[in-house]
Amino acid sequence: MPRIIRALAACALLTSVAACVVTPPPAQRPSPSPQQIADQRLHQVNGRIDNLARRIDNRVNQGYYPPPQGAALHHRLETIREEAHDMAARHAGGLSAEEQRVLNEELDGAAHAIGE
Repeated sequence: MPRIIRALAACALLTSVAACVVTPPPAQRPSPSPQQIADQRLHQVNGRIDNLARRIDNRVNQGYYPPPQGAALHHRLETIREEAHDMAARHAGGLSAEEQRVLNEELDGAAHAIGE
């Protein structure tokens, strides 16, 4: 009987100690500034252009279309890239959400021409 009482007391003590353990709140990340968001938008557009350029190279290498057609598609992508950088120059290096939407629509057209 005394063993049972000691076991129950030990459980009660452990439970109360465990309840006292306080976990600190998770560290909060500072929210990105509007300039950082604008820079991320430009980075996303550039990444998409780079991916499409690789797809063009792969398709030309695999013989899906001739090199002159690949060069024309590359020219189209470079025109979109220049447009993106011109837009970004007006906003200290980043893009607004509306500008990113417009560029993505142009890239959708280019992707369709590439054959996605």
